[in-house]
Amino acid sequence: MATMTDTLGTSSMARLRLQGLPVAVMLLAVLLAWYGAAWWLNAPGAIERVLPQDGAWNWQDLLGATMSMQRPLMPAPHQVALDLWSSLVDWPLDSPRNLLYHVAVTAESTLWGFVMGTLLGLILSVCIVHSRTLDRALLPWIVASQTVPVLAIAPIVLVILGSLGFAGVAPKAVIAMYLCFFPVTVAMVQGLRSPQRIETEMLHTYAATRWQALWLLRLPAALPFLFPALRVGIAAGLVGAMVAELPTGAQAGLGARLLTGSYYGNTVQIWSALVMSALLGLTLTTVVAGVERLVLRHRSQA
Repeated sequence: MATMTDTLGTSSMARLRLQGLPVAVMLLAVLLAWYGAAWWLNAPGAIERVLPQDGAWNWQDLLGATMSMQRPLMPAPHQVALDLWSSLVDWPLDSPRNLLYHVAVTAESTLWGFVMGTLLGLILSVCIVHSRTLDRALLPWIVASQTVPVLAIAPIVLVILGSLGFAGVAPKAVIAMYLCFFPVTVAMVQGLRSPQRIETEMLHTYAATRWQALWLLRLPAALPFLFPALRVGIAAGLVGAMVAELPTGAQAGLGARLLTGSYYGNTVQIWSALVMSALLGLTLTTVVAGVERLVLRHRSQA
């Protein structure tokens, strides 16, 4: 028994190594490309502003200068990593200089927008599936709504909501909702229509109402369509929340951090905020994927 357990554990570790190898190779390739781009883009500025003008330097001096400039055109990965570390450990969590403070502000708007967008998408999809009139009237406009760039619509929405007395999280959550509801609506329309005709006819023979058919048949059948849309929706909601922070001149949030960095030409701060937003998006989508595994596993066991 012990030998079999050891064998299974060894095979699991080998499988994890094989699965992690492509990720590690891709990460190494990205880092090498990043360093190469930083050297290429920063070299003219280093030659002009950092290195001696008499030409008494070699390629090692040039490489060192491009990797340690105070305001580089493109910061090197280690500069971004050091800025992230300094932000996280040198300042308290409630300080605007700590990136986790900005992460919390943006995540709050993203999650509220995600919840509202998911609820709106579910309601619209149910209405569309159960009404041919709403199908013809709503669905084209829902698709057309996504052709309007969020950068164009965000200031309009923020001004309107501000005039109505809504401030803080609410306007940003509405912009996040605007990007969240579309993938949920489209996926759920397809998922609610996925049951075969024989299944719907069987429920009809049992005199099931529309709501019973929705709860017992259509919603369970739509779950495999819903969760991929939720992963897309929460990532889109993060983008919407960050975009909503730009035109308001917000003092907190990852979008505000990007805006402040661009004002002062602090490219390291800009890239740190970008990396942190990517990590936040990865965390949120991972949480949704974990909920998906739990729900689908429970469904299969039931």
